[in-house]
Amino acid sequence: MTEGSDVRAVCSATGSPAPDILWNIDSLFTITKVNALELESNLTLLGLSPSDNGRVITCNVENVVGQTEAYLQLNILFRPTILELLEPLRLHHWCIPFSVTGNPKPELRWYHKDQELHEQEYIKTEIHESTGSVHHGCLKLVNPTHIHNGQYTLVVRNEYGEDRKEIDAHFLLPPDTDYDTGLTVYIVVGIAGVALIGCVLMVIILKYGRNSKFGMKGSSSVISNDDDSASPLHHVSNGNNTPSSSEMGHDAVIIGMTKIPVIENPQYFRQSGSMLKSDTFVQHIKRHNIVLKRELGEGAFGKVFLAECYNLTPDQDKILVAVKTLKEASESGRADFHREAELLTNLQHEHIVTFYGVCVESDPLIMVFEYMKHGDLNKFLRSHGPDAVLMADGQHSLMVELTQSQMLHIAQQIAAGMVYLASQHFVHRDLATRNCLVGENLLVKIGDFGMSRDVYSTDYYRVGGHTMLPIRWMPPESIMYRRFTTESDVWSLGVVLWEIFTYGKQPWYQLSNNEVIECITQGRVLQRPRSCPKEVYDLMLGCWQRESYMRLNIKEIHSLLQSLAKASPVYLDILG
Repeated sequence: MTEGSDVRAVCSATGSPAPDILWNIDSLFTITKVNALELESNLTLLGLSPSDNGRVITCNVENVVGQTEAYLQLNILFRPTILELLEPLRLHHWCIPFSVTGNPKPELRWYHKDQELHEQEYIKTEIHESTGSVHHGCLKLVNPTHIHNGQYTLVVRNEYGEDRKEIDAHFLLPPDTDYDTGLTVYIVVGIAGVALIGCVLMVIILKYGRNSKFGMKGSSSVISNDDDSASPLHHVSNGNNTPSSSEMGHDAVIIGMTKIPVIENPQYFRQSGSMLKSDTFVQHIKRHNIVLKRELGEGAFGKVFLAECYNLTPDQDKILVAVKTLKEASESGRADFHREAELLTNLQHEHIVTFYGVCVESDPLIMVFEYMKHGDLNKFLRSHGPDAVLMADGQHSLMVELTQSQMLHIAQQIAAGMVYLASQHFVHRDLATRNCLVGENLLVKIGDFGMSRDVYSTDYYRVGGHTMLPIRWMPPESIMYRRFTTESDVWSLGVVLWEIFTYGKQPWYQLSNNEVIECITQGRVLQRPRSCPKEVYDLMLGCWQRESYMRLNIKEIHSLLQSLAKASPVYLDILG
């Protein structure tokens, strides 16, 4: 259909008793029920616009016996529009970013100083991302000089019309420019820079001397700021075991005579600033392609839904996904949302939950993840353990108890995911079975939809009204000095192994939070679970060494678990 036209959809159905016909006319929130007259229902959409392109209209037919559905997708033809044309950016090469839309896909032409630009290897158009009828890309210029300065015009055209926009670009000054002033500035800045570097080196030498722990095991030490709940980025730790004055904030735990600073809400994955890629392109998903099925839960940041997503993969019309919504869209919340989306886009591994993209057309902001059929690992362990009958509300449980070999299979998959995160310099900071998900055939992946702080609120220690600490999974240096490294994740992995071999029991379940902090800081460790082989408990003890550099390496842990799992073959079919 062309832009501005109307469309009439007719849904006919049969069934006994006569079914109800339900139109899904706004695929995310609004579902309108229409009682069928003579088993037929009409739906008319007036004044179709470009935003309707790709929209899916679903007709659900249902009676007491069952239900079925049919859908159609709108293909709206419209003239092209340049959504944005930005000033040049210096990435790896120079780039003039643009976003255009149009259906059919428009032809792009560039003009430089009113002369048509003939593209070749060093100046060419690149499309980085296409979402429906919207295309994002840039005019790439490799090492441009002053002759490339001037006005650039982008013209987009298809059979329904055209659009154009201009931008002024400046890459280098022409050779006859007076450089005296600029040279003076460069010299002054250069001298100041050398002086600053000298000062910094002196401070480091005076502060750390010969006892510096820099470079130890090559770990990516990460330490949070007082406002770290607002940002997933963290600074490299100073390597010192004494908290600075900025770390001793108003949120602190008093144990005996010791004041212990605490951290803000742990978020999903944590990454050093240098690891965020400037050319990350997050996939944008149209809201009308997301059809909610049911609510899975509500977390600290918003609700999580099971949904169907259309046009997400080229080989499937629709797939089941988990949709995480952002409850409050403040400016800082939006910034965190986009940072986390970029961060998750860079994670691709068979044991990390797949992140598909975002929907930001309107509130609430949405993240789309793959759906894991059996939910979180903690609940799965409890429902496949000796206490499964208690999970079934007094009814007889048909669940089969997990075997030792299956528990090893679960453990080595989580370790594989953590090896990958460590290789990417990610520090998870909240690794626990509640933050792992289970799919078909005992496939386990690390992933957190931000729900666990509500669903598993007893696993977190609330301090100062808003700070939530997973202290039962934290090593001494994380509790006392806010140090979060790959080695602190290794400690948490040891606790995850303990959870697996106790069928999901809470670590230190017999102790209060304050007693747990006291135990961990005084050097006590969890006891060996009854069903746990000695080799696996020795592995746990290797994760719980008080000095972080003495803990087992994450690759060693994965290798040991793999060897143990191979020695004990896993039979997956008993899970049904």
